[in-house]
Amino acid sequence: MSFLRRRSGQPAGPDFDVLAMDPGDWPGDFGAAMMTGPDGSCQGIFLRYDLFGGRGPAMFIGNLPEGSPARDTGDDVPFEVRQLLAALENEEPVEFVSAEDFPVMLGDDLLIVKKVKVSEGRVFCSQFGRSDGVQVTIASWDRPISDDLYQLLKPLPAEMFQQG
Repeated sequence: MSFLRRRSGQPAGPDFDVLAMDPGDWPGDFGAAMMTGPDGSCQGIFLRYDLFGGRGPAMFIGNLPEGSPARDTGDDVPFEVRQLLAALENEEPVEFVSAEDFPVMLGDDLLIVKKVKVSEGRVFCSQFGRSDGVQVTIASWDRPISDDLYQLLKPLPAEMFQQG
């Protein structure tokens, strides 16, 4: 898969490709945030997709490199799930229930996706690891994640993440 590679050269933001849906293809508001480490390194990129002009977040997509503290939550509830619930102002406790691996075909390539189930039944979550060590997590509110979504993921331009 051509998008599962580390960039060559020096990117303006993170030192890895950020996979997401093109913000121009989303009907609502889009936001991005970068988690930086104490040394200024990029510890993750989080993309928030709101539906229909701010009526609430529908999806978070996280891209977390190896070593990112957000990858180890201690309770197996993905960081992106907690961020989604916080953005929705949902303060109910959420717990990890189970995880199961599923195969997804991307053209001629096979992607193994881990579907994570949490105690909040309106949250849908899936994760996969890329060949460059970046973990991608998709957390969706009240919308199951279909296999078609993985076909829409592509690298976003590095210019989107320039600090300035």
